[in-house]
Amino acid sequence: MRLFILLLLVLIYSCNKSDHNNYGPVFKYNEHAGVTSLDPAFAKDQRNMWVCNQLYNTLVKLDKDLNVIPDLAKSWNIDSTATNYTFILRNNSYFYYPNQDKKERVKASDVAYSLNRLKDEALASPGSTIVSNIETIEVTNDSVLNIKLKQAFPAFLGLMSMQYASILSENAIEVLELNPRSQPVGTGPFYLKRWEENVKMVLRKNQSYWETDSQGNRLPYLESVAITFKPDKQSEYLEFAQGNLDFINAIDASYKDELLTSTGDLKEKHQQEITLAKAPFLNTEYLGINLKSKNPALQSKKIRTAINIGFDRGKMITYLRNNIGIPATRGFIPAGLPGSQQAPELIYNRKKARELVNAYKQESGASSVIINLATSANYLDLCEFIQKELEKIGITIQIEVMPPGTLRQLRSKGQLEMFRSSWIADYPDAQNYLSLFYSKNHTPSGSNYSFFHDDHYDALYKESIVTASVDERVILYKNMDSIINEEAPVIPLYYDESTRFYPKNIINLKADPTNILDLTSVKKLSK
Repeated sequence: MRLFILLLLVLIYSCNKSDHNNYGPVFKYNEHAGVTSLDPAFAKDQRNMWVCNQLYNTLVKLDKDLNVIPDLAKSWNIDSTATNYTFILRNNSYFYYPNQDKKERVKASDVAYSLNRLKDEALASPGSTIVSNIETIEVTNDSVLNIKLKQAFPAFLGLMSMQYASILSENAIEVLELNPRSQPVGTGPFYLKRWEENVKMVLRKNQSYWETDSQGNRLPYLESVAITFKPDKQSEYLEFAQGNLDFINAIDASYKDELLTSTGDLKEKHQQEITLAKAPFLNTEYLGINLKSKNPALQSKKIRTAINIGFDRGKMITYLRNNIGIPATRGFIPAGLPGSQQAPELIYNRKKARELVNAYKQESGASSVIINLATSANYLDLCEFIQKELEKIGITIQIEVMPPGTLRQLRSKGQLEMFRSSWIADYPDAQNYLSLFYSKNHTPSGSNYSFFHDDHYDALYKESIVTASVDERVILYKNMDSIINEEAPVIPLYYDESTRFYPKNIINLKADPTNILDLTSVKKLSK
């Protein structure tokens, strides 16, 4: 028996030592929505984008201030017409084949293949729009390629930083017939080791990764990344509290009061163990109004304006969001982008809002104003707050709670009078937000869910697309955002902030306006 116990102890010690040597620092997080694909052509949602960002690289990327910086392209040139882009690739980036333990240098032909692949109608990638303005891609040699645009588009480099534009190996897909959905061959700091769908995913350090830190140490520092897929946010928080997760993203109503004060600061009892990182997030939360709905009240600018000034956004953020977020009083463009905060300020004015409602009733002969508002359960508290505030000015809001998928479907079909929604930037340019109101982007072919149409706005929008000067575009953006403020096809609620919670032994896990998860330079120290 003693011999058996001794052998068992030796075996346990050996297994623990082996795990430590093989995996080293393991960064653990939970993705409650699950991951559906590792093919960057389908990296539409945050859940897929985060993982693809660990597996692949793009030609260029964004720094914390949203400046475009090199990634796989070490440099680039833009001609005087702003339609020809020449990219020079670095010569030390490689695709890694985990099952064969071999690497293959990235070539300009792989870049051309990856971007042209997005155009393939059979693939049906939601990222096809980012290459729709590309006329030709010409490969000069293994390190140089030229991209010619159909027309100048100032935000093109920003588009090339999106996960859709990740560079894949043509050989892996076309010759070896590896499916990038589940057999990714990338250049990123990690590679896929194991994936049990809806259970767990493990990424391992890519020993061939090209990037180094300022001292010349090869990145990444982490040996692996372990991702679980537990759908319940409360369970996710409990796992974090027990030390089983190294990071939670955003704040959920189920535990916000446990972590934060009413002013949005980390509670004192957690300050020795947890780091809170906050940053402006390129996301505007809003109420959308269907201008083609059968409700005559929503056709009235008086009623839309009354809603816009009829509730206190600051009070809403303080009491319902623990001061996480910025009240959206200066237009639809969120804080942090050129052109934001330029529209005339929306000032809460209950008296004026009530006067506008009464004027509408007198003009129309309506005895009441009743509006149906659709939302998902996660935003019910915000909608109930607005419901109570608008009741005080004579507007009755009837709230309908529905699953997010149903809400999105009915919104796209134009079957909702008013709906709670959000717009997260695809690329770091205000044009991304203002495109929601361009008349040719009406749903279902685009994202103009409000069916807004204004000829002057359309003219400004088309001019902004071909204007290369940032300063000149900002003036156009200001004018467009002011029109949206005046006509009120949407009711901006707040500009979001990203919040990240992680233990003190996690270093370099930064928050940024795009809320992308970048683990390239993250360290996990021993506790």
